[in-house]
Amino acid sequence: MRESVHTNTSIWSKGMMAVIAAQFLSAFGDNALLFATLALLKAEFYPDWSQPILQMVFVGAYIVFAPFVGQVADSFPKGRVMMFANSLKLLGAASICFGFNPFIGYTLVGIGAAAYSPAKYGILGELTTGDKLVKANGLMESSTIAAILLGSVAGGVLADWHVLAALGICAVVYGGAVVANLFIPKLAVARPGQSWRFTPMTASFFNACRVLWRNGETRFSLTGTSMFWGAGVTLRFLLVLWVPVALGITDNATPTYLNAMVAIGIVVGAGAAAKLVTLDTVARCMPAGILIGVVVLIFSLQHALLPAYVLLVLIGILGGFFVVPLNALLQDRGKQTVGSGNAIAVQNLGENAAMLLMLGLYSLAVKVGTPAVAIGVGFGAIFALAIAGLWVWQRRR
Repeated sequence: MRESVHTNTSIWSKGMMAVIAAQFLSAFGDNALLFATLALLKAEFYPDWSQPILQMVFVGAYIVFAPFVGQVADSFPKGRVMMFANSLKLLGAASICFGFNPFIGYTLVGIGAAAYSPAKYGILGELTTGDKLVKANGLMESSTIAAILLGSVAGGVLADWHVLAALGICAVVYGGAVVANLFIPKLAVARPGQSWRFTPMTASFFNACRVLWRNGETRFSLTGTSMFWGAGVTLRFLLVLWVPVALGITDNATPTYLNAMVAIGIVVGAGAAAKLVTLDTVARCMPAGILIGVVVLIFSLQHALLPAYVLLVLIGILGGFFVVPLNALLQDRGKQTVGSGNAIAVQNLGENAAMLLMLGLYSLAVKVGTPAVAIGVGFGAIFALAIAGLWVWQRRR
């Protein structure tokens, strides 16, 4: 089986298709479980302020376990690490289904997701090489976004039908992801023989942080992807506040549909990046990053639904075109220096820290009474200027 991996680096190989299938099912379960668990909190009369805690424990798991999950991904065959991580997600979903504390169960899912991420991206560079790595990333992102769309809708619809049934189906989906992982070839260990003592592990992780943040190319990638995903999660919450003010629509469905437009756009942008950008031409993605901020600014000033839909699709296209090449660059350079698993773990730390920081600033702006439209305009302008500054810095370097 190992021989077939080395001789078939096509992005349509059986191993790659197993990775994509496992990723789709895992991401589908993550998003369906979120909405099913939120429905459970409402059904059991948890206070409204407790709902964001689910996102916090999920993101917090990425930050807390960042020093360890990269080494785990590089010390074992990555397909088996993915299987173990999905098994943790299955355990978390099943525990919620059987009446255990939903926050504890969702924390287990977050730990599984934290362990899963370095392995799922790191294995791409082991199953394929060179310019095909950008295409593989595009396929991975497209699969993920499709799973987010379908999982979110399925979670909400199933929870309206029966909350416990929805939770049970989420557990079954995670079980399907575990089965898909069995079809991933058992690859050679990337970095065998590393110490499992706490101090050397943390020292190794922070050394990987230093290596990647001191290297110009990887710092460029880490900064760009962290800014993008921090902005993405902020935009999701901004839409909930913006829709009633700008469009005069007070239902819960419209912000969800608008978020879906961004996701659809990302699929298109990821596919375009796979065709138009290589590791040698990563800088082509930077104008798209600047335009994200510009279009967010224009979007914030809209007062009609149709232009809002169109502009959010455009934001998604620009986002997919921007982030996919940066991911591929980090995987390639990280594999050569600290190991792909460690590189993705460092990236996860940066992205989730950026999410918490940007959400904190957004919450502060809301708390002091800044209008939603003004927040959107300021957010778009700052993001465009920040990406422009990053591009100028990269060209000078």
